[in-house]
Amino acid sequence: MHTNWEDLRLFLAVAREESLSGAGKLLRLDPATLGRRMARLEEGLQATLFAKSPQGYALTDAGAELLARAEVAEQAMRAATAGLPVPSGRLTGQVRIGAPDGAANFLLPQVCAAIARDNPDLDIQIVALPRVFNLSRREADMAIGVSAPTAGRLVVQKVTDYKLHLAAAQTYLDRNPAPESLADLKAHRLVGYIPDMIFDRELDYLSEMGIGRVPLASNSVSVQINWIRQGGGIGVAHDFSLPATPGVRRILMDQVSLRRAFYLIRHADDQRNLRLSRFAEDLAGGLRAEVARLEALA
Repeated sequence: MHTNWEDLRLFLAVAREESLSGAGKLLRLDPATLGRRMARLEEGLQATLFAKSPQGYALTDAGAELLARAEVAEQAMRAATAGLPVPSGRLTGQVRIGAPDGAANFLLPQVCAAIARDNPDLDIQIVALPRVFNLSRREADMAIGVSAPTAGRLVVQKVTDYKLHLAAAQTYLDRNPAPESLADLKAHRLVGYIPDMIFDRELDYLSEMGIGRVPLASNSVSVQINWIRQGGGIGVAHDFSLPATPGVRRILMDQVSLRRAFYLIRHADDQRNLRLSRFAEDLAGGLRAEVARLEALA
């Protein structure tokens, strides 16, 4: 049987996601259709590629062997198109960005909207997840991270620093005495991350302040910001989020001032891809400018 690239592309998604549903979401294909395609591929190759169970699709030895060959083909396809010039100077196709939800909610929409206006045939997808993205599994074309990974065949570029401070809604401060020191926080309801769901040590803000109990906790920055905005308590907020949250102001600025950084992370195989490199350049420049603009308004 002749195995074409489309067969391999679908196989790669199922192998990496280890499920039809996960691969279907990535490919925008119905899982049942994807299952039929995999069955047809197995039939054509006269090999069982997956051990199927309620837990998902696990590769067999034959599947692992095909995965190695398929990844070689994937790299060859990327290399074949990497050096093609961008028609009319405009970007086309699809780009998927993985990002922590703070950046995904308060920065990327406006930055990517500007890029999209200049490139009307470009499709941009933002995957907002509170975890580290696996670019080796091609979960995204590139990712924004809050720390620089040291493992894997990745290219890492520091994009910009950003600031964070303790913040509270004026409605909360109207009902409770404003803290004058870190010690006073013990008398307040705090908002922060669920401790055992912090996916990067750079996000463990409250423990740096010696705070253990977090009465209002979420793995989502957006939920935390909304809790603060609704007067639920005091929490750490990105300065760039504050212009979007009227009624919230920074407190204890002379005692707590945090600085973190965003990194743009790409797969090493994509370095020569002119389209993705051009997009990465526009994205990094837009993020730097937007963080500076919003922090000046905070």
